[in-house]
Amino acid sequence: MVRNESDWAKAHTLRNPLAVESYLDSNALILRMIRIFRPFFLSLVALTLLSTGNSVGQIASFGSLMKEAEIAGLAVVSIQDGKIGESFYGGVRSTETNPPVTDNTVFEGESLSKPVVAYLALRLAGEKLFELDKPLAEYASYPDAAGDPRYLTITGRMVLTHTAGFPNWRNNRIDLPVLFDPGLMFSYSGEGFVYLQRILEHITLKSLEDLAQTYVFEPLKMTSTSFVWQSSFAPYIAVGHTDMGVALNKFTPQTGNAAFSLHTTAQDYARFMLAMYNGEGLTRSQKRDFSTVQVDAGDGIFWGLGWGLQPALNGAAMWHWGDNPGYKSFAFLSADGKKGFVMLSNSANGMLVLSEIYETLVGGPQSAIKWLNYESYDDPQYQLGRRMHYALLSGGMEEAKAVYESSKADLPAEAFEEKSLNSLGYRLLRQGLIDLALPVLEFNAELFPSSANVHDSLGEGLYTAGKLKEALVHYRASLRIDPLNQSGSTMVKNIEAALAAQGDN
Repeated sequence: MVRNESDWAKAHTLRNPLAVESYLDSNALILRMIRIFRPFFLSLVALTLLSTGNSVGQIASFGSLMKEAEIAGLAVVSIQDGKIGESFYGGVRSTETNPPVTDNTVFEGESLSKPVVAYLALRLAGEKLFELDKPLAEYASYPDAAGDPRYLTITGRMVLTHTAGFPNWRNNRIDLPVLFDPGLMFSYSGEGFVYLQRILEHITLKSLEDLAQTYVFEPLKMTSTSFVWQSSFAPYIAVGHTDMGVALNKFTPQTGNAAFSLHTTAQDYARFMLAMYNGEGLTRSQKRDFSTVQVDAGDGIFWGLGWGLQPALNGAAMWHWGDNPGYKSFAFLSADGKKGFVMLSNSANGMLVLSEIYETLVGGPQSAIKWLNYESYDDPQYQLGRRMHYALLSGGMEEAKAVYESSKADLPAEAFEEKSLNSLGYRLLRQGLIDLALPVLEFNAELFPSSANVHDSLGEGLYTAGKLKEALVHYRASLRIDPLNQSGSTMVKNIEAALAAQGDN
């Protein structure tokens, strides 16, 4: 599981989930997918390669990577010697109409929104309109979190460093819980950024979009970037795609969301990242502050103000990523500001090539990428899951099981670890394909009956399907194997309470 699955869930609820799920679940669509996705990727529209330098050798391989990973569209802008360097644009903005990705293609930036909000908060602090270390509740109350008095101590700095104590998203809850004492530890939270947005809008009497245009987009000449939908985006927009290349309904936000509604181009975001690194519009202390380690995020990664920090001998590289339905993105700049890149994709498969792009354009340790824990297109576990996914669509679970057995002839033993089918099951769940996901997770439980994680995953799938009794069986099995599974323990209590309320034990 990657660290941001609930990012996907929250964004999905804002994208007309009934329309998306019925679209994905229809039998007609599955048959149509089988007919179109293979020839499409074999004859993927000619790749466009643009370069600001004399050599395109570094990035010429990205086209073949796209085909291997079956990515609909991809934009990569490199940073070389502290300036925007070579760029790559490949694939299509939509598999329905096949317009090519170019330098003016607008993508969803997903959680790349958060560093922009951090920069905005610093600009307002520089004008003495906002204080990073003043409790946000002193500016205005926040009824959503008022049920826990600990929220009164949350500051802007805590939000920007993900130490506010909020969950990533509250999901179906009306109230917003505080999970731990604010400032205690790192816990990634989109909710915190929404809270901060409300405060910044309150103290300035302006919307997030108006503030961003005034303090960020216009000064930095980010002419194709916005937190809300712009009609001017329509001729250039890249729509999101499932991992099988099916175009999704386009999210067109009418109000900005500080956590995930950014729309941008790779060129615009590269300009933003360089400007923030160079301290444009910031005081010297602010520039030092945002790139200084504020909290340990675990596994060798730290967090500054709005940015993830990857330690290096000469400081810390700044980075962030984004993950919305049908989109994946990543931005990275080395500690000395000389090497980096922005990668935007309109495909659920976008992160499959991240490691290769990083190695080509930056090189060296990939601590941030390991922290994110995404799969790579050449991972044996992913390759097995991909084969089984195709088999599921064409012949159902029995054919998928046959593919599992036949793949033992050419895939290494590591492909058949529990992670393979667990990852496939979660990919299907994230797309709303519950009827396909459950047989995969059940098969994994048959193969690995002694794995707490496998039973926990199956429990989650069954719970998502509304099968509470069956989910409870597997969550309890997970706890018997691993009594320290706190999330499983919480789910058992929640399900037991739900069943009791229904009068069903």
